[in-house]
Amino acid sequence: MKLKHHEQYNAAVIELKGNVLGGEDAKEFNELLHKLLDEGKKNAIVDLSEVKFMNSSGLGMLIGGLTTMKKGDGNLKLARTTDKIESLLVITKLSQIFESYETVDEAVKSFGN
Repeated sequence: MKLKHHEQYNAAVIELKGNVLGGEDAKEFNELLHKLLDEGKKNAIVDLSEVKFMNSSGLGMLIGGLTTMKKGDGNLKLARTTDKIESLLVITKLSQIFESYETVDEAVKSFGN
C-alpha cells in the first residue's frame, strides 16, 4: 500500500493506493493520524479510489483510524470507495459506522467550516 496526504480546506485527505492489508501499513497510517491530531488537525478523509484489495486487517486499520480520531476529538470519513470496497463495508456492516461520500469535496463540505 502507498499512502500520501495533503490538506484540502479544513481537512487532511489521505490517499491509499494498492492493497490495504494492515501490518506495517496500519502502523504508518496510525502514526500519520496521531501526527495530524498533534498538529491540531481533527478532520481526516480517507480516499479509497485507488485501493485494489482490502482484507480484514485493512478494515481493522480503518476502524483503528476512526477510533484514534474520535479519541482525539476528531473525525475520519471515507471518500470515493470503489464498488468492491463498498460491498465489503456493507457485508461487514461497517457502512453503518463510517460516513462515506462519493467525492472528496463532498466529504470536506460535510465537516462544515
